[in-house]
Amino acid sequence: MSLLTPDSGLLFWMVLSFGIVLVVLSKYGFPIIIKSIEQRKAYIDNSLETARKANEQLAHIKEEGEKILLEAREQQQAILKEAFAKKEEIINEARLKAQSEALLQIKNATRRIEEEKQKAILEIRSEIVDLSVSVAEKILSEQISRDNKQLEVIDKLIDEVKLYKS
Repeated sequence: MSLLTPDSGLLFWMVLSFGIVLVVLSKYGFPIIIKSIEQRKAYIDNSLETARKANEQLAHIKEEGEKILLEAREQQQAILKEAFAKKEEIINEARLKAQSEALLQIKNATRRIEEEKQKAILEIRSEIVDLSVSVAEKILSEQISRDNKQLEVIDKLIDEVKLYKS
């Protein structure tokens, strides 16, 4: 027997056994294999659909996240702008308050200076009156005559008055 040319009996039994195996497999084996392949295909299709939906949801979530981030940035800018405006308002209020307090202090100082000036004028007038009375007393205490001694006393008193004024 040669390997390349089989006998007819062997060929018959090989065809018969192949046919039996084919019938048994087609009746019992192939449906189970086809069923498991279809289940696997359905599982893969379902997984692909779930992955596609997950990608869509992820894209949607990413878009929403970007929108939320954009809104947060806008709110941050608005808050910063409001804070800057409030800072400027507070600075302006403080500046106006400081100016009004400065004006009030200047008015008070001017008023005190004026009061001190009036007080000094009154004191000077009082001293002038006292000095005049004193001069008059001295003049009257001396002899009322027009001699040189009397004129010297008057000149001396006038010099004293001039010293008080300067």
